[in-house]
Amino acid sequence: MKRFNLNVCQGMMLLSLGLAPLVHAQSLDELLQQARNYRADETRLFEQRVSEYNAAAAADQQKMLADAEAKVAALEAEVKIKADAYAAKELEIKAQHSALNDKARQLGLSEVFGLARQVASDSSTILQQSLINAQYAATARVDFLRTFGASTGVATTADLERVWVELQQEITGSGQVASYTGKVVEPSGSLSDAKITRIGPFTAIADGEYLSYMPALASLSVLPRQLPDEFMAMARSLQSASSGYVQATVDPTRGVLTALYVERPTWGQRIENGEHVNYVIIVVGAAGALAFIFQLFYLIFARIAVSSQMRNLQKPSKNNALGRVLLAFKGDGNKIEEEAEIAELRISEAVMKEVPRLERFQAFLRLAVAAGPLLGLVGTVVGMIMTFQSITESGSSDPKLMAAGIGAAMIATVLGLGIAVPLLFANALLNSLSRSIVQVLDEQSTGILAANLEKRRHA
Repeated sequence: MKRFNLNVCQGMMLLSLGLAPLVHAQSLDELLQQARNYRADETRLFEQRVSEYNAAAAADQQKMLADAEAKVAALEAEVKIKADAYAAKELEIKAQHSALNDKARQLGLSEVFGLARQVASDSSTILQQSLINAQYAATARVDFLRTFGASTGVATTADLERVWVELQQEITGSGQVASYTGKVVEPSGSLSDAKITRIGPFTAIADGEYLSYMPALASLSVLPRQLPDEFMAMARSLQSASSGYVQATVDPTRGVLTALYVERPTWGQRIENGEHVNYVIIVVGAAGALAFIFQLFYLIFARIAVSSQMRNLQKPSKNNALGRVLLAFKGDGNKIEEEAEIAELRISEAVMKEVPRLERFQAFLRLAVAAGPLLGLVGTVVGMIMTFQSITESGSSDPKLMAAGIGAAMIATVLGLGIAVPLLFANALLNSLSRSIVQVLDEQSTGILAANLEKRRHA
């Protein structure tokens, strides 16, 4: 049994080494010795195979190296041939270009090309400032014109044709009222799609609002402050029209006047810039206007009542001035005096009682008329002080800095004269109405007194 086991172990070792057994081991020592011998044989066999492989690989590597060097040499030769051909072609191109320039000079085309470049360069600035460029920004026509204007080579037919096309596009667009969908910059800074209506290169409208053109971005933006209502109505009418003729707003300065117009301060802002003097002027004017309206209606109704009383002098009424004067003379029998002088004094007293109500507020209106220009002068002085203060603080006499103070000075003057002139006419009207009524009272009272004296004499 022990021998069988040794033989099995020996067979397994020999199979693992890949060598056929020669002698069966009789003991463990023999088995160990045979394993060592087979190990040495295997090592020698491995080294022999490695050396054979290395020899074969070296030969293959030498062959591969030779093939690679041959390919590199072939490529270098090909590159040299092509480089020489490229250099020859480049020299030929330069020669042809020189000949072309000579021919162009001989034919006078250089002046034509120079004029075309000058026109393109000048037109690029005009087209950049034109709001038509917002509609055709995708064509990059301004960049093309600038590039062409700065070029020095011979212009091609395609370049000349495109210059003509871009200029013709601008000319055609200048005479059109066009509608298209584009991007509009809102006052908040966001972009939105809108239907844009363009009147030549002058005015652009979107959703009933006026737009301004930003040349740096080649885009349109909504004006933060819009034009007055009558202009907005024109914008909405223009966008809603599909045919025919409509009234529209056109800015011949291509947006300059529109921008200045919307920046004009409102009356409220002008009054606020004038500080407290303007508010005082307005209060005086409002008080005068209220007094005038109240007294005007009073005098109108008083005159109507007096006219009605004149048609019925035999029945005087206390509801009107003439009736009260008549009652003071003959309403009470105990008040009728025998002497004419006393009766006349009674009548004068009754008329004098009516005069204050008839001439009410006229003194205040005369005061307001006189105070208005003086208050305006005070506001003018305040505005000039603001102007000098702005000059002192800034250290320069920039008209923009002085405009605020001068505007405040002028608005105060306008307000002062604005309340004085209407109140002057208002006071004249009230004075005329009151004097006419007082005259009627004097005439009627004097006539009645004369009639009574005449009756008494005949009696």
